[in-house]
Amino acid sequence: MNADSPNTTNNTAKSTTKHDFIGLARAVIDAEIEAITALKERLNEQFVQACNAILACKGRVIISGMGKSGHISNKIAATLASTGTPAFFVHPGEALHGDLGMITGDDVVVAISNSGTTEEVLTLASLVKRLGATVIAMSGDITSPLASISDYHLDIAVEKEACPMGLAPTSSTTVTLVMGDALAVALLEARGFTAEDFARSHPGGRLGKRLLVHVKDIMHQNDNIPLCLPDTPLKQAILEMTGKKLGAIVVADSHNKLFGIFTDGDLRRCFEEGIDLTSAAIGDICHQSCLTTIPDELAINTVNLMQEKEITVLPVVDSKNLVIGIIHMHDLLKAGIV
Repeated sequence: MNADSPNTTNNTAKSTTKHDFIGLARAVIDAEIEAITALKERLNEQFVQACNAILACKGRVIISGMGKSGHISNKIAATLASTGTPAFFVHPGEALHGDLGMITGDDVVVAISNSGTTEEVLTLASLVKRLGATVIAMSGDITSPLASISDYHLDIAVEKEACPMGLAPTSSTTVTLVMGDALAVALLEARGFTAEDFARSHPGGRLGKRLLVHVKDIMHQNDNIPLCLPDTPLKQAILEMTGKKLGAIVVADSHNKLFGIFTDGDLRRCFEEGIDLTSAAIGDICHQSCLTTIPDELAINTVNLMQEKEITVLPVVDSKNLVIGIIHMHDLLKAGIV
């Protein structure tokens, strides 16, 4: 046996040790559920007053915390900002070296420290109080220095961390995050914040597009509409349809009032039924009872209609049933609605 054999044996033993990962994970989840449940029972008038203070704020809401609390603070600020409460994160260390200039007496500062004794957070809270700003503390100790100097205190105490050593911030950071979410959603409801408001702060995402993009924003219109009169010969109508490359042609009368629609599927039916393409008029074989949409309809609603009815193209009409556009499923896909 060579000199390396003992180490090799030990490494093999370690690598074959079985751990109950599922059991460990469930224990963590159970610990955090217990912590959140306890938080729910501790909500009191201080939470109500904190909400009212933020609603009355004439400036911005600043969230600040160090370490893991700092990471959670950043997320809380982002959630508030996206749900109608102007907010941003300020690192307490950076605030003490110049960034304090971002904060005014009209602001509300949410200072987060699980122990309530974090030096940088305490210093920041004291300084902004002198400016006249309102301070809302989040800490796990209602008798902590941070709780004492704040205007309102939100209790985020946990009986134990989910970490088996009780050292790594786990349950405490989860509870802090949940408290931040509770604030954000309570304020959202109080402000009457709507799905459309949410979309305006998320215009680049799919949700924003679904709630903001209307049919008129992506429909084909004017000369880009494949369009013909009812007495147009079928052969000529097909040339117009294939030239516009939308797989359909809208049929309208001389006043531009919708008469019907003819699609690629109808063209295949013509071949199957032996219809004379040279003599038939488009108005005799198009679908006269066709579905339509309107320009101010949300594009996502049009997608849902198309999927429900298993169609890929719709005429767009105004209140007088005059043709003003056409929309294809491909347009909705390109716009990121689907």
